[in-house]
Parts: sequence; C-alpha cells; structure tokens
Amino acid sequence: MVDAHQTFVIVGGGLAGAKAAETLRSAGFSGRVILIGDERDHPYERPPLSKGYLSGKEERDSVFVHETAWYAGADIELHLGQPVTVLNRDARSVELGDGTVIHYDKLLLATGAEPRRLDIPGTDLAGVHHLRRLAHSDRLRNVLAALGRDNGHLVIAGAGWIGLEVAAAARGYGAEVTVVEPEPTPLHRVIGPELGQLFTDLHSDHGVRFHFGRRLTEIVGQDGMVLAVRTDDGEEHPAHDVLAAIGAAPRSALAEAAGLDIAPRAQGGGIAVDASLRTSDPHIYAAGDVANVAHPRLGTRLRVEHWANALNGGPAAARAMLGQDVSYDRVPYFFSDQYDLGLEYSGWALPGSYDQVVIRGDAGKREFIAFWLKDGKVLAGMNVNVWDVTDTVQELIKAGQPVDPDALADPTVPLESLI
Repeated sequence: MVDAHQTFVIVGGGLAGAKAAETLRSAGFSGRVILIGDERDHPYERPPLSKGYLSGKEERDSVFVHETAWYAGADIELHLGQPVTVLNRDARSVELGDGTVIHYDKLLLATGAEPRRLDIPGTDLAGVHHLRRLAHSDRLRNVLAALGRDNGHLVIAGAGWIGLEVAAAARGYGAEVTVVEPEPTPLHRVIGPELGQLFTDLHSDHGVRFHFGRRLTEIVGQDGMVLAVRTDDGEEHPAHDVLAAIGAAPRSALAEAAGLDIAPRAQGGGIAVDASLRTSDPHIYAAGDVANVAHPRLGTRLRVEHWANALNGGPAAARAMLGQDVSYDRVPYFFSDQYDLGLEYSGWALPGSYDQVVIRGDAGKREFIAFWLKDGKVLAGMNVNVWDVTDTVQELIKAGQPVDPDALADPTVPLESLI
C-alpha cells in the first residue's frame, strides 16, 4: 500500500527516470512515486535506437526498461505524453501541459538531451532526420530499408558515435552512405586522431564515403523531398535522405527558468549538481544526460550522455533523495557496435588532456586495447573486439598511479599485475 505522506516526482521518462523509480521502491520507499514523460511510449533504453533495433536485429519490445504491467505492480503513477511546462520551486510543484499541477516533496529532473539542429537551408524537407527518440528510430528504420531496396543515398552530417552507428546500419540494409565531418577524423573530439583513423578504415572497407574538413551548407530539394546536399567546398553530393548527427544539447530549460544553477557551456552545460546529484535546490536532484556532476574522482565537472550514466545515475539520485550518503564517482563508460567491431570505452581523456596513447594487441586486426595516459597514469581505455577486461581497465584508471607503458603494451603481462 502506498503511504501518501511523501511524494517523489520524477520528470523524464527515460532510463534514468525509470531506474530511479525502480530503486525508490526496491529501497523501501512507501510514498507516492510519480513518473512524468513527454513521450507516449513507456520508458525505454536508447542504445538500440542506433544499434540492434535500427539494424533490424532486435524487436521493438526489447527496448523498454520494464514491461508495461510493472509500473502498476510497483505503484508507480505514470503521466505519459505530457511535458512539464512550469517548475515552481516555492510551491514545490510542477505543472503539466494540460494544466495539471503536481506537488512534490523531492523532485528528480531526468529530462535528458535533444539533438542539435542543422542551421542551413533545407532542413524542413521531409527527408531530414534526427535520432534521439524511439519514434525517430521507427521512422529511420523504414527509411534505411527503403534506401537499401532502391539503391538510395543517405548523407550523414557528423562522424560521432550516432553517425557511425547509423552508417553501419544503413550499409547493412544496402544503402549508399556519405558522411560529412568538419574534423579530420571520426570521433576526433572523443578519442583523438590516433584512433580516429581506425574508424575511417573500418567504414571505408564497408563502402562508406567520407568528406573530412567539410560542413553542409544546404540541403537541396524539390516538391518537399531531398535531392542533394551542398558542402562548404562548393561540391554537391546526391542524397535522398539526410541524418543530422551533430551532437545533443541538455534539456535544461525547465531548470534554468526555475532559477537552478546551470553549468557553463564550456563545461558541457546542463544542470549543475554536486557529487550526490543534488542541485542548488536541496529538494531537487538531477541525473542522466542533463546532469553536470562535480565528479569527486576526476576532480572536474562532467556531463556524460551515455547509457551507463543513465543506468547508474538514476538509482544514485534515488538513494540520495532517500537521505542515503551518495558520492557518484563512477568511471564514465560507453559501448558501440559497428559491423563486426564491438568496443567498450572507460574513462575520460579529451584531446589535449593526455600525452601518450599505448596500444596493447593488434590494431591492424582490430583486436586490441588502447590506453590514454598522462604522466604515465591511465586516464582512459578502450577495448576493441577484446572482452572481459572492462573491470580491470577501470581499476587501472581508479588507481591513479603511473604504469610502465612497455608493460601496458605487452599482451604477455597480465593487466591485473599493473594495478
């Protein structure tokens, strides 16, 4: 039975919000738990949207965090398809788009992020896509299948994780793919130039065409349909559909309008929270893509837009809301699947933050572990087609001690011995 003496409200119907609701109940919270999402679908996980579900290898039902009946069984009150339009901190209430006002004792903002838009002519054409929501993936899956049947062309703006994963899925359907990227390599700002070439070669081997150092300047269409794209070198490239994969922006407008502290854009933007995921208002917490965390282990502010952050951040925020002592210091982690290449990345090593990259294994065969080091200390590691090493890689990062680069590169030296 629900005891209405306290009401915890979660704004955001994604993985972070759903796992927070689950944690509140598993931790014994007996008050009301209200989960508000602006999509009509029940909470779902996002990785399949650009991976298994998009490629046709997984069914739609596989993306959902819980079965539909679970929410009623756990006494989670759902308000789906309703955005929160007003956050009133003085009244401790939120107002929905239909005018409904809901009061809270504690509030979790898990509003996620939204795809950045191209600011060029032609973005209103029917064949211009973004990928963030399940409805986007539903549509894009059908588009890729049609392009494959008709030998159609997909142009992708951006060679980040989403752009590359969609490129792999599109080639799986048989579509022609061109990627336009302003940086000199894919993933340039994530893994640097040293490893970026690996992904250039991988996708080129599968027929993807790259145009580096270029930006889209116009999407050309006729009768509402895409015909081609133009780049800033004056070239025109055939296209039937265009995917804008140029990053995501935190959905922090609600928090900003309510006067909560917002992290500077130079630090990733988003809602500023402390190590317990609490905002500048002691009754409000934030988790997932929208939260910019004062990371106690890394000693910096960090906003991470990956699955593991939602998976672990939602429960951490829930425990903090319950008064437990929480220090959210997890090592950032993400994974990707492209063709026959699978990888896991742990840590945080932006270009300029490291002074050495060490390769352990055979990069030519795409079976190796890459380590990013600063003063001999491991900042990050990425295992490519090498498995069951993530825990050890993360322990090396957590240790924060210099390691011998030669030993790190030697596959005959057990990684565990370097911790």
